[in-house]
Amino acid sequence: MKLSVCVEALFNGWDITEGMKAIKEAGVDAFEFWGWWGKDLDEIKRAKEELGLNIAAFCTRMISLVDSTLREDYIKGLKETIEVARYLGCNKLITQVGNELGDVDRGQQRRNLVDGLKTCSPILEDAGITLLVEPLNTLVDHKGYYLYSSAEAFEIIDEVNSPNIKILYDIYHQQIMEGNLIANITQNINKIGHFHAAGNPGRHELTIGEINYGNVFKAIKESGYEGYVGLEYFPVEDPVKGLLHIKSFFE
Repeated sequence: MKLSVCVEALFNGWDITEGMKAIKEAGVDAFEFWGWWGKDLDEIKRAKEELGLNIAAFCTRMISLVDSTLREDYIKGLKETIEVARYLGCNKLITQVGNELGDVDRGQQRRNLVDGLKTCSPILEDAGITLLVEPLNTLVDHKGYYLYSSAEAFEIIDEVNSPNIKILYDIYHQQIMEGNLIANITQNINKIGHFHAAGNPGRHELTIGEINYGNVFKAIKESGYEGYVGLEYFPVEDPVKGLLHIKSFFE
């Protein structure tokens, strides 16, 4: 289990390269960010190489997978993002699936999602990229989003049946929607390619709120998971001070 920091969350409002420097100075070797569009990719690459950082993941374009009429646009955006990933030296991409369509049966939306991911699979396999499908909470942050249940997410991974498509299990979102974190994680660890973590309620430091991250991380470690856990919270205290404290979970 390795630590990554979402630079745009912990260092919100900072220049991205300054956030990267702070992450490295805190002794963390990996970072992630949200969308790549609108960013100076050359500068990110330069800073990444200069600092000796790894990029754990970033997002592909935000185009719906549950809307079959947007399939071609989604694939185009994915291919474009894969080229960016190759340039930056990153092998994991985060995708959201889109909001539920009011005029389309939910079952059909799921079939659209599965079919879309199956279409992506050979593209991802050829590129050596893993796509991380993210369920989100619909009670606090993402009202109307289609995929909120980890059970449905894991079923979709089974249906797609690709080694290059896994779940991004966001502990904050799933605590809001269903809890039962340790059982849901450990029983499906082979379908999880990345984690996000934040305290709940509030989406602040891991030490604030109801989630016992010491126990959750212990269970993840014991499951044999060797990938990244990305910190994606908005700090209420100095971000570097908080990061140094949270690092103890990973030592």
